[in-house]
Amino acid sequence: MAGNTFDCEVCSKVFQHQSSLTRHILTHRGVKLFHCSSCTKKFSDSQSLAAHHRTHTGEEPFKCDSCKKTFSDSSNLRKHVRIHTKEKPFSCQTCKRKFSQGSNLKKHERTHTGEKPFQCSICKMKFSQKGNIKKHLRTHSQEEVDSEGYDD
Repeated sequence: MAGNTFDCEVCSKVFQHQSSLTRHILTHRGVKLFHCSSCTKKFSDSQSLAAHHRTHTGEEPFKCDSCKKTFSDSSNLRKHVRIHTKEKPFSCQTCKRKFSQGSNLKKHERTHTGEKPFQCSICKMKFSQKGNIKKHLRTHSQEEVDSEGYDD
């Protein structure tokens, strides 16, 4: 059956083989069949397990052609390359400012929405970014921080 493809009904991803689609569907169901032999983590696909395993081995097989920096994960290399290409594919719908990483866009969007998802459990002050709450925690005495279970 040359030319046939198999589409995921959940996310529309296309596969060449039925077996690949069947395995992919498990990711939507939260099934994690791939176990790390070095720790207790589990993964829904072999590629994620392989990428995770490199955190144990320190292997960094993905190299930037521009500066020779190496990475353990191909997606981190792709993000890094944007430094050299100046590519900014993520755009704020409110002010049109562009970002090279989606996570930076998400942080920026909080300046428009006023969302502050990080709350200090000691004084209840709220922050828009995780780094700001970590800095804020230093204003409390070490005893207060320790009693709340924070690691700094």
